Amino acid sequence: MTTTVREDGRGAGCLVLASASPRRRDLLRQVGVEPDAVDPADVDETPRKQELPASYARRLARAKARAVAPRHPGCFILAADTVVAAGRRTLPKPPDAETARQCLELLSGGRHRVYGGVCILAPDGRMAERVVVTQVKMKRLHADEIQRYLDSGDWHDKAGGYAIQGRAAAFIPWINGSYANVVGLPVVETLNLLEGLGYDP
Repeated sequence: MTTTVREDGRGAGCLVLASASPRRRDLLRQVGVEPDAVDPADVDETPRKQELPASYARRLARAKARAVAPRHPGCFILAADTVVAAGRRTLPKPPDAETARQCLELLSGGRHRVYGGVCILAPDGRMAERVVVTQVKMKRLHADEIQRYLDSGDWHDKAGGYAIQGRAAAFIPWINGSYANVVGLPVVETLNLLEGLGYDP
């Protein structure tokens, strides 16, 4: 597969989303960008010892892009990772309801940060990347509120154990920064990176 270049020099090639997240694909669709392919990366997402959340988000986005790129020569590769952090502590995607409960109890009544790592590889090997940070305030949650949320199952596959675009919207009175970043992809910044590398849908 090759990338065509228009007379104005801008790339008109294919775009591959290196993520299985339907939320990221939906966010791209909302702004008129439809990936030509979705090819999730299989990388080890275990945080390194004493790795800070921003570094972790950047490293994973870069690793995902590099893992997928060899399978799609001539394409732009878009990879991203979302990290929820309480202070310097990176919270997991809970594997079970009890871990999700622990995440929500930790976030309850305070502010935390969501780090969105984005990495884009161009067909010519150039790379553009960025980490976007959004501050989020969560109201103090009562035990019954947490239990109802756990019973809903909305915490599945969500960094930090919640999804701001779902039932947990009722928990978030305030954010500072990109809402889309909390959902899963900082759209404005991602489009700027793509444009800077010459991609034009």
